[in-house]
Amino acid sequence: MDPLKMHRVSSRRGSLFLESDETLPHYLTVGPRVAILIPCYNEAHTVAGVVTAFRTVLPAAAVYVYDNNSTDETAAHAAAAGAVVRREPLQGKGNVIRRMFADIEADIYVLVDGDGTYDAASAPRMIDLLLDDDLDMVSAARDATHDAYRPGHRFGNLLLTGIVGRFFGNRFTDMLSGYRVFSRRFAKSFPGLAHGFEVETELTIHALELRLPIAEIRAPYGSRPPGSTSKLGTVRDGLRVLWTIIVLIKEERPLPFFAVIALSLVISSIVLAIPIIMTFMQTGLVPRIPTAVLATGMMILAFLSLASGLVLDTVTRGRKEMKRLHYLSIPK
Repeated sequence: MDPLKMHRVSSRRGSLFLESDETLPHYLTVGPRVAILIPCYNEAHTVAGVVTAFRTVLPAAAVYVYDNNSTDETAAHAAAAGAVVRREPLQGKGNVIRRMFADIEADIYVLVDGDGTYDAASAPRMIDLLLDDDLDMVSAARDATHDAYRPGHRFGNLLLTGIVGRFFGNRFTDMLSGYRVFSRRFAKSFPGLAHGFEVETELTIHALELRLPIAEIRAPYGSRPPGSTSKLGTVRDGLRVLWTIIVLIKEERPLPFFAVIALSLVISSIVLAIPIIMTFMQTGLVPRIPTAVLATGMMILAFLSLASGLVLDTVTRGRKEMKRLHYLSIPK
């Protein structure tokens, strides 16, 4: 039997609620093995409310706030609200999440932003879904009003989610959600190479690439409270996420990536070569030697690109097998 489920059953047997016929929510029986992870940078206006809200709905969970070089009273307010406060000096949300997953031992990890926009009451439902269906990740798709979710962010999210869905599988409607629940296997197998806000993209593609059991639910998403400012730049961070997607496509889908480059070079080479070939057939001369050399070089590069894609595709398959075996070696 799954050790986590055995722990849950034993907790229920010793519970004072056993006299009732009502089934206890799973989050009340897992105990301190649930960890709430809250990465923060200058969230003094909101972090105490987030900690209090999650301690209310998940009273048996341990709440961790990682302060990422805040210049305000984020750490003090989080500690006063009852959170365990730690610090990560490397700037960026990706660096913080990598440190959290490495340092904290738990059976279930609840990751949420410290800006007060996500609904704490949805966490028990997400945990129950993770446990009942033996999932590795449950993501909260943001159900937001127009004011809470800026049009630029909404469009960018749809565009980037569509690109990821095209190459890795269309299993999410909100790829960039910052509110997720993870299994221990997911947290301890996640490489965490991203530095900043693009970490959500890496989390999503890690799950899709390994074909892990995942789910998505709708959850309320509100506006930031007065006095709280967003650190997310629509254009700057959108471009960083797009670049991350391109890099991950190259790393995880090298054959189609380099095949597209090869096709572009072949088409360009043919376009340049057609006039030269026609002139040669008519006159027997090649008047534009530099263009002919360029067309030949581009065709050679096209075949080199395709060969690179074939070789890297084999390497990627081996890497994927090793990642899968490492994932399976982690106890549930």
